[in-house]
Amino acid sequence: MTIEQLQAAAASNTWSTIAPEIGLGVLALLLLVLEIVFPKKKHALIPTIAIIGQLGILLGLLINFSPAYLGSTSFNSLLQHSETGQYLRAFFLVCSILVSLLGVVALAKQRMPRIEFFHIVMVVTGAMMLLAQSANFLLLFVALETVTVGFYILVSYTRTNPLSLEAGLKYLVTGALSSALLLFGIVLLYGVAGNPAALGSTDNPMGYFGVRQFLAANPGDFLASVGIVLTLAGVAFKIGAVPFQIWIPDVYQGAPTPVTAFLAVASKTAGFAVLLGLVYVFQPYETLVVTTLSIMAGATILFGNLAALTQHNVKRLLGLSGVSHAGYLLLGVIATLSVPDAAGAVWFYLFAYLLASFAVFGVMTHVAGPNDAEQDLDHYADFAKKRPYLAGVLAIGLGSLAGIPPLAGFMGKLLVFMAAFKAGLYPLLAIAVVGVVISIYYYFGWMKAAYFSTWRPPLPEGEPEPAVPASTPVSFPMGLALGALAAASVVFGLYQGPFAAWLLSR
Repeated sequence: MTIEQLQAAAASNTWSTIAPEIGLGVLALLLLVLEIVFPKKKHALIPTIAIIGQLGILLGLLINFSPAYLGSTSFNSLLQHSETGQYLRAFFLVCSILVSLLGVVALAKQRMPRIEFFHIVMVVTGAMMLLAQSANFLLLFVALETVTVGFYILVSYTRTNPLSLEAGLKYLVTGALSSALLLFGIVLLYGVAGNPAALGSTDNPMGYFGVRQFLAANPGDFLASVGIVLTLAGVAFKIGAVPFQIWIPDVYQGAPTPVTAFLAVASKTAGFAVLLGLVYVFQPYETLVVTTLSIMAGATILFGNLAALTQHNVKRLLGLSGVSHAGYLLLGVIATLSVPDAAGAVWFYLFAYLLASFAVFGVMTHVAGPNDAEQDLDHYADFAKKRPYLAGVLAIGLGSLAGIPPLAGFMGKLLVFMAAFKAGLYPLLAIAVVGVVISIYYYFGWMKAAYFSTWRPPLPEGEPEPAVPASTPVSFPMGLALGALAAASVVFGLYQGPFAAWLLSR
């Protein structure tokens, strides 16, 4: 590039457009400085500073929600600023705040470094916020890898626990494979579309618009088709779609519970944000995209629900049920190719999934002992009698995940299924309905364990009763957060109002 081109590229670097991400980065560094500066007895204040700082960044984003730069690009067209991107930035900040709250509870049971946990969570959140606004394959890969590397550390954070270390290793190996597939697919797309002459213009060959322009002008290109499939496969790892879901049960079980919640909600949402962008880019090859994603969706729904039926560990159960939710969401993604409003259904589903999942994981964080990889259904025996508030939050969260009216999860599924119906995806819709019916069994099995006393065969003589970890008392901030999540699941199940209207107009 010439000096003039570099200067022109630098002129588009409008740093104010990424002020929330910069704020998160500064706050993350500040935590490390405070750990050095503060006396050891004051270190307990640092997580509170982290949470208050994130709340401040979220408030600033909401106050300046519709700035003048929306609808434009910046950083040489690496970032595309849109209203949807603003909502996703707020979504990821909410996830980060909730994970930090859960982290305070979970880390109190561990003899592990604490400040670094909140630092890494904020770095990962900032990368997700950039990922949601990416309009270029180069930024997509860099931001996605930043997220993935952060999760490598977070998954194996409880390094004294063999299951956590095993989870970290498995996530590292499968994550590296997914990165290789994604990068190879991007390289193939760049190889066929990288020549400006092939584009017929000077559009950035790594930009979404440039690649879409090439695909529209060159239907049926073999290398482009391979690149599309490999790129979709790389993203399928991130959302846990079949056949790239094999890592999920072990990683979800071994990771600390707040990290499992972060993976289940924020990482999945980031993956679907990328996938919706790629579906738009690859639309000229619609038949290939629909065929690939349809096979994934049907297999993902069936595998996730059937595999969850036999699980007794609740973290593995939620991991496999999360696989099935990825399948339902794929229906909405496929439907966007013919029904643009389906994107709104996907976003509403993910919002309802956030409310329900964090409610359930919040309860699990309080029930778990020091070894939170071992969380069994038996730990919830007589739970409603012992902890009625947490049991109520758990019932609402599980009911929403199961899609029981009048909760938000029901409306999320209904909106996605309506979009699939409008798009004519009748075989996939039938599979999805079967999957919902199956899921009721294991979700209600968990509720049954919490609310009803069941007969258990007597133990052999001399064998002690299995130990049940002592549950953690609920602090006022956590009680308020869990109550708000449960209440929101009910409110948005009964009244979607302007929120759903906005989503369905995207």
